[in-house]
Amino acid sequence: MDGIVEGEWSAFLAGWGVSSSQEAKVLAEMVVAEPERHDWRVVDAALDRLVCSECGGRLSRGPVGCSACALAHGFRYAAIETDRAGVPWGNEHAIRVNVSVVRRPQVTSANELLARRLLLPLLLVGILPGTEAAQRMSALVKRSPPAQRARLIEQAIEEALRREGERSQTGR
Repeated sequence: MDGIVEGEWSAFLAGWGVSSSQEAKVLAEMVVAEPERHDWRVVDAALDRLVCSECGGRLSRGPVGCSACALAHGFRYAAIETDRAGVPWGNEHAIRVNVSVVRRPQVTSANELLARRLLLPLLLVGILPGTEAAQRMSALVKRSPPAQRARLIEQAIEEALRREGERSQTGR
């Protein structure tokens, strides 16, 4: 998952001709100051390279209650979000939100984190579950015994993959 962010950051640095860690830090500060001008992956990567003045952790990834990290996290959503070719509208947003949740595990419930983590591969291959499927997975998380939760969500994701494969074979 971090590779999604890191690959885009590397390409961004190369595009700017950045050759030193000091230049990369200055560029990260610039990106964070104007997130609306950059791809969300670049903004996330830039945040990872800056230290929070309040908690001392990576900016936006600090503990619950760190106001500077909460503010930086909110600004990450001002970044540009471009859907990839060949995927349903909204897929990129779903990837972005899931990555955001998984990268900040301390601010969400264990159930939500598990569901987001397990759903991410489905999103990355371009499948965007509909409202009904998402609600079914959410209900599964809430009602399943903890020991069986991960396996049941994996089964629901496998079912969604199977349905998507059948749909693409029939052209519907």
